[in-house]
Amino acid sequence: MNALAATNRNFKLAARLLGLDSKLEKSLLIPFREIKVECTIPKDDGSLASFVGFRVQHDNARGPMKGGIRYHPEVDPDEVNALAQLMTWKTAVANIPYGGAKGGIGCDPGELSISELERLTRVFTQKIHDLIGVHTDVPAPDMGTNPQDLGGSLGRDAATGRGVLFATQALLQEYGKSISNQRFVIQGFGNVGSWAAQLISENGGKIVAVSDITGALKNSNGIDIPRLLKHSKENRGIKGFSGGDHIDPKSILVEDCDVLIPAALGGVINRDNANEIKAKFIIEAANHPTDPEADEILSKKGVVILPDIYANSGGVTVSYFEWVQNIQGFMWDEEKVNKELETYMTKAFKDVKEMCKTHNCDLRMGAFTLGVNRVARATVLRGWEA
Repeated sequence: MNALAATNRNFKLAARLLGLDSKLEKSLLIPFREIKVECTIPKDDGSLASFVGFRVQHDNARGPMKGGIRYHPEVDPDEVNALAQLMTWKTAVANIPYGGAKGGIGCDPGELSISELERLTRVFTQKIHDLIGVHTDVPAPDMGTNPQDLGGSLGRDAATGRGVLFATQALLQEYGKSISNQRFVIQGFGNVGSWAAQLISENGGKIVAVSDITGALKNSNGIDIPRLLKHSKENRGIKGFSGGDHIDPKSILVEDCDVLIPAALGGVINRDNANEIKAKFIIEAANHPTDPEADEILSKKGVVILPDIYANSGGVTVSYFEWVQNIQGFMWDEEKVNKELETYMTKAFKDVKEMCKTHNCDLRMGAFTLGVNRVARATVLRGWEA
């Protein structure tokens, strides 16, 4: 099931649990604005190259729209639409005053030079310039892009990974467990996966397998994460690392562990591999890593899934802190950023659990009902029926 169909399905289930008016439900699903632009740039060799860029602004009932811009060959309108909608629910779950947006350009950033990427970014920004802004729509870095910018916040780079740590701590605490005696598998060793690995290992968690686009490795005694981080930086990937046995990347999700953290692309946990998963807990650090069909299989097996719209909301939460600091012209130290993030992640987990009790549902529906309810309420308060 593609990301848009899966997101719509989860939204509709949540709307049903909340008993939303059908007209309001339909209105919440339709994006506020969809933008598609052609970006033509001169390449370093003098030739011209054209790329298609998208920006979907989903909802602004709770505040300015917010969402990353990804550079990836598979960027398409459906995916951007689904991710914009997810951002609407995610910002509401985190209880920050934003709505959802998402953008992307269909390109392979690995095949473009730094100057070509800069030209592409400038052309894209120029084309959507009138429709974005500090009180309208605030873009952010995402897959294939970086946070190179003026006036950023300390702690932003680690924020999604740190949020994953706080989310995992909150979940494990519910089951009388802590990070220090759990075995972790992390699929994806980019920004989110590598920070999550570093912070989990610093808190005593044992990371027994990791993978990235260059390969996968496991070590049942625990991988030396500081060494792996150094290797990965120097060699642009984990391939060739000597501190573990190299395995087939396809098997990473079914390796034996207590906690599985998919931190790469969407749709990786599906009906083909869900039965083989051995983890007791899945923390969705990626967007939409679990197909609805896999959800049902895993729930029958008793696997607890912490959904993406809560688990990876650390990034957008610190983006909100960044926005606040920039508007005030008053910068926080990193300790304050991290402390505030912990407060928001912990509170959001409690709010999700409350919805689970109210609607007698799992964590995914707890998060979706929480997010959808907050957006629906703001929409009605703004005089939607008028």
